[in-house]
Amino acid sequence: MKAGTNLEKVLESGAFAVTAEIGPPKGTAARVVQRKGETLKPYVDAVNVTNNQTAIVRMCSLASCVILKQLGLDPVMQIVCRDRNRIAIQSDILGAVALGIGNILCLSGDHQKLGNQPDAKGVFDLDSIQLIQVVKKLRDEKKLICGEEISGEAPLFIGAAENPYADPFEYRVVRLLKKVKAGADFIQTQAIYDVSKFAQWMELVRDKGLDQQVHILAGVIPTRSAGMARYMRDYVAGVYVPDELVTRMEVARDAKEEGVKICLEIIEQIKEIPGVHGVHIMAVGWEDIVPAIAERAGLLPRPIG
Repeated sequence: MKAGTNLEKVLESGAFAVTAEIGPPKGTAARVVQRKGETLKPYVDAVNVTNNQTAIVRMCSLASCVILKQLGLDPVMQIVCRDRNRIAIQSDILGAVALGIGNILCLSGDHQKLGNQPDAKGVFDLDSIQLIQVVKKLRDEKKLICGEEISGEAPLFIGAAENPYADPFEYRVVRLLKKVKAGADFIQTQAIYDVSKFAQWMELVRDKGLDQQVHILAGVIPTRSAGMARYMRDYVAGVYVPDELVTRMEVARDAKEEGVKICLEIIEQIKEIPGVHGVHIMAVGWEDIVPAIAERAGLLPRPIG
């Protein structure tokens, strides 16, 4: 498939990609999305827009992506299986393509019990692997799940998430293989704090040749405080934060600066791991720190897609 989105062009060129993430507001102010987009634009190749993260109602990902597109950014629209059935999901994808959105990240979604409306009904008509298959079918066959053809092209770059740390550890690569076979073009991982275990996972990825079949972007989260580090260690499923990193944050004179230093150290180590094609900086609520991280990590200038 001919390269389309900026993210696709950067990855296909062999350059080390940089993506970031923004969370839309709990309201209607487009300016909030615009400000975050303007902050990130010179420093990243694409920007993910979360889809009601932690199961809390926010401005929809599609509208936020259009706002970013109007600013000249390359948005990555997250779609979760929690809130919509297959009819609505396919409809949203068609609408996204019509509005110039070319990157889709397929996710299961945080369970509604984690949010502030735990009585909401979860849909989960599809799982994340089936969602990848849906997007691939739209793109490659120009067909809906039911087999009916759509009019027009759907030049989509398909993304998925993966957690290198979840148990059983060996099964994680099998799950990645399923997502690659389903049609994923790029993978963004869960936050990495234990680089040695991530390196072990990447070794398994390379053993199966998956680093040659899909672009892997390693996720990093800059930590703002010792409390945040403790919370992620103790309560955030799928994130492993070593105790020594928590201790570093607790004894630091400037916790924010220490958190940035830890993030920079992790990025430096990630860049040396064979098969890693980029980094995904998840600083939702702290987007203003991304420019400093990109500069200090030597990730600039970004290539022009």
